[in-house]
Order: sequence, then structure tokens, then C-alpha cells
Amino acid sequence: MWHQPDSAFAVMMEFAASLEADSLDVFEGHYCQVLIAELLYKNYYKQSNRKELLKAVAYFDSLNFTPNDTPTPKSLIAGADPLSPTRNDNIVFLAARAHYMNGVGFYERDSVVAACGEYLKALEVVETHFPGIETQDVASLQVEHLPRFMDLTYCRLAELFSDQFMQEPAIVCCKKALAYKRIEPVPQLFYCRSLEFLGRQYSKLNLYDSAAYCFDEALRLLPDTNNLVYRDVVSQYALLKYETEEDGESFIQDLKCMMAQAADESERLTRYLAIGAIYMDKGLNDSALVYLVPMFENKDNAVKQRVAASYLHEIYQSKGDTVKAAQFAVYLAENSVSQGESNAQVSQLNDLFQQYLQWEQEKAEAERRQAEQLAARRRLVRGVVTAMVVLLVLGLGLWWWMAKRRKEHEAETQTLNVEKQQLQTRVDDALQQLQTVDDALQQLQTQADDALQQARAMLPQRANEIYSSKVENRLERIMAEFEAAYPKALEKLAAAHPELNEVERQIAVLNFLHFRAKEEANLTGYTEGTTLKYRSNLNKKAGSDPISALLAEGKI
Repeated sequence: MWHQPDSAFAVMMEFAASLEADSLDVFEGHYCQVLIAELLYKNYYKQSNRKELLKAVAYFDSLNFTPNDTPTPKSLIAGADPLSPTRNDNIVFLAARAHYMNGVGFYERDSVVAACGEYLKALEVVETHFPGIETQDVASLQVEHLPRFMDLTYCRLAELFSDQFMQEPAIVCCKKALAYKRIEPVPQLFYCRSLEFLGRQYSKLNLYDSAAYCFDEALRLLPDTNNLVYRDVVSQYALLKYETEEDGESFIQDLKCMMAQAADESERLTRYLAIGAIYMDKGLNDSALVYLVPMFENKDNAVKQRVAASYLHEIYQSKGDTVKAAQFAVYLAENSVSQGESNAQVSQLNDLFQQYLQWEQEKAEAERRQAEQLAARRRLVRGVVTAMVVLLVLGLGLWWWMAKRRKEHEAETQTLNVEKQQLQTRVDDALQQLQTVDDALQQLQTQADDALQQARAMLPQRANEIYSSKVENRLERIMAEFEAAYPKALEKLAAAHPELNEVERQIAVLNFLHFRAKEEANLTGYTEGTTLKYRSNLNKKAGSDPISALLAEGKI
């Protein structure tokens, strides 16, 4: 029935009229009525088994409603709760299909709100019993054609919302339908049809870039150009470009080209409506009438007939033909839903859809919490099992280790004693070596002290030799000899007398070496008077021989 509904319908109707059908039990009888309702829908016939279908809906709800269940506050229509995951998958799918076909029946009778409720209930039933279906692949599902059913239901809702000019819900449902088409692949033509529908919704919201993307994608995926979907996409694209580029004539030619390729009168008149609307928008009313009048006179599509009537009323009113304008005004008044009724219906539909979205969000949150709890329990169980295994392994390991240690205890004790003796010998040898090194260091220290004392004793003589040599940089060389004999003496002098400048510290060293003022002047390059002034400053700040004073105090 999914692939050849016409043949299936012929077989089913023949069976339903046979004596064997009277012997069906309750379940099979209701199942038969659901199948007949679906086949009537697939073959474009209105439901002739309405009462039997209503009984089937209640029957399958009763199969999935147990005394332990409690009604869901968010339930969109009266009936059973969403189904628990423990129930039979095929029974659940039958219940969803029954609600879906019940919605088709309501829609055929223009009960749009009731139809919307049934479609949403079908979605609720499936999504509750098959959580995460939108992320699964078709091979993992136990029920055949379940994603295809979800695709059809969302398509039905999208068309219902679009007819009521509720583009936002229509876009949401169309995107859901496209997602299910990817789970269970459908003919490319069906996928492109949904893209064309989605583009139309974006266009009505003036989201032209999104609409153009949908149309481009549909054209890219279409297997050929000899089909209705291609002609619809090209026509809608022409209207979109007219809205955005205002070059009407070239796009009218596209529409006329699609009209010439129309497969039947209904399609041809649909193109008429679009062409007539563009001519009217451009102010070419006579040209618009050529296309709008035939569209109005065709009574196969009441919605398009009302649209054509509204255009014709506006045209004749602008032409001053009050008689014809009044005729179309009367027609619109008799065949249009009042604004109040329309607003109330849209409000009810919006409430139903928002309740469904809230239910879906609450369900997703509940599933997330349940998954977290399940994961936590699994982690806890894994942790307990792991801990028990670890403790068991540790206990066995400890027992084995203690047994082994008991057996090896005497051998280890003996080995430890031998190692202890060897270690003691090594320690004694190391101490002896340390003593030898310490003696060598003391000897080196003594030699260093002797060398330093010798350098200090020779310092005056070395300073006089440098002074007498008349070489360059005599002062620097004398200072270097002083630092070699008295390491860090200048640093300690600076620390003890930070008020001394560099020249005064040099004078202090020369005084310590018993140079006369004239010799100091010769070494520093100053005049003898200046040298005497530096000596006076040194005496005031630190005494005449601060280095000797620091030596006497043991600070150098």
C-alpha cells in the first residue's frame, strides 16, 4: 500500500465486501478500517468509513492506555497518554496512523483545528514511544516506514499552517519533514517538492535569500525538467525575482513558458493566477483580466478562486465598474471566513502548536535527565563492580605476596646481612676518602693563605715598582695589585663608607700604601693642591687611613 496504493485499494475493497471480512476479530476489524482510510486518502477519495475509523482511533488508544497510566496535562486532544516504551511497537504505530487518518477526515470537513490536534497527537505518540527517532537511521528501527510516516505528518501540518498564513510554524514543520526524508530516503522529486514549499514560506516572510537558496537547491537536485515540481520551482523563482528585481516582463515570460508546459487545466490556471497578479501589480488591468477571469470561473480550487475574486474586485473597482466590483464583493462576503473567525482559528492553531513545542521541549529535557540518571547508575554499577574486582585482585595479590615473603624471609635476611657488611665497608672507605680530601683542601687553603700573606707583604714593593716604571695605567695596575692582595677590600670600604667617591677611595688605597701627596698627584693626574684637597675630604669622612682601620677591626 505504500508503493502501489491503487492496487492495494482495489484488493482491500474487494476483501471488505467479502464474507471473510465479517469473520475478523475486533483488532483485525479496526486494523482493516485504518487501512481503508489510508488507502482512500492515498487514492484521493474522501473517507467513506468515518464512523468505523473513529472507533478504530478509540480502540487503539485503549490498547495503549493501562490503568497505571495517568493523563498527560499537555495532551493536545482528549485521549490516551503518550505510550510507554514497553508497549508493542506496531500497535503504537497503528495508533499514530489512526490519529493521522482521523486528522485527514477532520481536514476534509474543514475542521482545521481538530485536524491539527490529531496530527500533533500522532507525532506525540510516535516521538514518545520512539525517543530519538530523528537521529536514528532507518535500519535501526523495528517498524517499517516510520520515518516516512513522520515526514507525511509534518508535511500535512506544514500545508495546514501555510493555508492559514502561519509561515513560522509551517517552516518548522517543513524542516522536520526534510530531516525525516533524509532518514528514510524518498524519491528526489518529493525532496525537491518540500524544498519548493519551504522556499515559498520564506518568500511570504520576505526572507528572499533563504527562499532563493531553497529554489536553487531544488533545481540542483531535480533529476529532470519534465515534471510539475520543476515548473513550480521556476514559477516561484520568477515571482521571487519579480519581488526583488521589479523586472516584470521577463519573469512573466518564464511563467508563460511554464504555463505552456502545464500537464493539465488545474496547473495551467495556477500559472494564470500568478501572471494575472503581476499584471495587476504593474497596473496592466486589462491584461490581468485575461488571466484572472478564467481562474475565477474554475471552481476546482476554492482558495485560489477567492484570491482571484479579490484581485478582480480590486481591478473593477479601480476601473469604476461598480456593478462587477459589487458582484465580486458579494462573492467574497459569502465565501470568506470572517476576520474574527479566522483570527480565532489561527489563535487556536498557534496555541496547539506552542503546546506541542513545549511538550517536545519537556520531553527532550526529561529524556536528557533520564539519560543522565541512567548514565550515573551505570557509572555507579561499573564503579562498584570495578571496586570489587580491584579488592579481590588486591586480596589475592596480598595473600600471594605474603606467602612468597614468608618463604623468602630467611634468604632475604641473610642477603641483607651480607649487603649490610658490604655497605659498612663502603661507608668506611668513603669516610677515609673524605678525610683525605679534607686534608688536601686544608693544605690548599694553607697554601692560599700563605700566598695571600706573601702578596700583601710584597704589595708596597710592587706598588713602588709600578710607580717607578713610568708605564701607562699605573694607577689601575696598582689598584689591581691591591685587590689581588686584599680581595673585596674596596667593596667593604664602599659599604663601610658609602659617602666616599671613587677618587677618595683611590686616595685611601694610595695612603694605605704610603704614597706622598706629590706621588698621588702624579698617579691620579690631578694637581698636588687638588690631591691634598681629596686627602682632606677623606680625612673628614673616614679618617686618614680607613683601610688600616678596617683591617684592625677585622672587617677586611
